[in-house]
Amino acid sequence: MPALHRPNYRPIIENASGNKQAQCAVKFNPEKHLAYTPPSQIIMMKDLGFPEDAGVSPVAVSQPFQLFSPEAIHQMRREIFKKEVMENCSYSSNIAACQLRGYAAKYAPFTHDAWHHPETLAVMSKIAGVDLVPEMDYEIGHINFSVKSEEQTKEELAAISKQQRFFADDEGIGGCPWEDDKPIVGWHLDSYPFVCVLMLSDCTDMVGGETALRTANGEVLKVRGPQEGCAVVLQGRYITHQALRALGAKERITSVTSFRPRSPFVKDDSVLTTVRPISDLSELYYEFAEYRLEIMEERFRKERKEMVARRRARKKFDTLAHKKFLEESLAFVTHTNHELVEDSKVIHGYIDEVDIPDVEVGASEDARPAKRARVQ
Repeated sequence: MPALHRPNYRPIIENASGNKQAQCAVKFNPEKHLAYTPPSQIIMMKDLGFPEDAGVSPVAVSQPFQLFSPEAIHQMRREIFKKEVMENCSYSSNIAACQLRGYAAKYAPFTHDAWHHPETLAVMSKIAGVDLVPEMDYEIGHINFSVKSEEQTKEELAAISKQQRFFADDEGIGGCPWEDDKPIVGWHLDSYPFVCVLMLSDCTDMVGGETALRTANGEVLKVRGPQEGCAVVLQGRYITHQALRALGAKERITSVTSFRPRSPFVKDDSVLTTVRPISDLSELYYEFAEYRLEIMEERFRKERKEMVARRRARKKFDTLAHKKFLEESLAFVTHTNHELVEDSKVIHGYIDEVDIPDVEVGASEDARPAKRARVQ
């Protein structure tokens, strides 16, 4: 296993600890802190060549949309830079120098309440096309950091300015083509059905930072990266994707919150593949096992009620239907058991990346990958 690259950064907000009393006094208020503007476009699974029922919703991804007000973003940033968050919730891996995980419920009441508020969930559900709830408290506000020096930022801006005229006509955004060889994370599927990626940084000078999606026929579709306070909703469990590198910005801080269907009767094939190595396993496993047991509890209660109702109506026992229920339940339990890997067998800080070639198997060696389409 390669050596892990450890974080080397400092808080971007000046006086991040600030007035603690004032910070504690800020409570999430949707009238002040939600600034929702509907996305200009919602891309469907069928638009990418996939069946509408491939996931838990026919929706694939949204264009960036305004979600929270500047005041809300500022408060979320203040919470992530608390000393206790940095000391107790920081993780690093072979693919990310610094991430914050599992901090919201204990250390960030504003962030926690913002993602649990019914009005926020109504927005998420409307865009996703299915009633959603946060996957687990542990997955509220997973933070990704990318921080550069003043010198690095100036060099990137100079390079972008120099190259812009060569690339603008071809790609639609000056300076983006070189990113294809430098993704932040390789091609992958998320662990959970839906994610909402929220930008916590000022992206005025930023170039790139797009999300690249694999369509069913192997082409690549790019979705523009969000601006500060804006978000993108993606059904990332079922669409192979990668985050492209952003240039020209001193910092790029994103918050990723994961969601699952509210109904216990909608399929839930969440996995822990991408999060297990960068988590407090006791906390992650507890929350995962607890909500999976709750789903089982609701499904068993419903099955029993239907059996009793058939009995009272003097109908014959539906053997085939009940056996199907038991088989599905067994598969659900087996899946849960598979994801709860023994602690001693987890390689902390190491995440496998998926190697997906640009050229499909069987193509000639000189075949060129499909041109990367871009969603406006």
